Amino acid sequence: MPDRNAVTSVPLHHLLAQRHSTRAFDPEYRVGEEEITAMLEAARWAPSAGNSQPSRFIVARKDTPEFDRVLATLTDWNVGWAKNASLLVVGVRTLENDKGPLGHSDYDLGQAMAHLTVQALSDRLTVRQLAGFDADKLAAEFGLDARLKPRVVAAIGRADDPAKLPEDLRGPDSTPRARLPLTQIVL
Repeated sequence: MPDRNAVTSVPLHHLLAQRHSTRAFDPEYRVGEEEITAMLEAARWAPSAGNSQPSRFIVARKDTPEFDRVLATLTDWNVGWAKNASLLVVGVRTLENDKGPLGHSDYDLGQAMAHLTVQALSDRLTVRQLAGFDADKLAAEFGLDARLKPRVVAAIGRADDPAKLPEDLRGPDSTPRARLPLTQIVL
């Protein structure tokens, strides 16, 4: 298996350098309640515009009806690997509150998910976020009010050997990580 550490121009915190999105999850591992609470606390304390705190979460543990309900909203391809995760966490953005529209709630949810991810990494878990799901179906399945919009699903668990995945699902796990250089992203 190739080295999955980020090749950076300067040293980064080891959790950031080691972070990568695997599709290989140990199907037997179950994330503990304390780890789940820590991830949600990390997300809760993420910054938000005007302290609006627009991020909401659906936590679906493996071997529960909620897990199956979330899994049923994923694309077939994502089901192929996400079914092995210990948790599926749905990141939900609040579109408006009593003060009006929350135009930055997408950004705020992204920060909350990043905080959740770093906390998961500190507990030796791995997170793969995905957009391949039916947000409207998921909202209906969980009876979300119109002001709440599912935006992302995160598969979370203990990483497993990517060689256990079917070849078509291994994808990035079988190649070195790559990113655009800073010279191309700094304007």
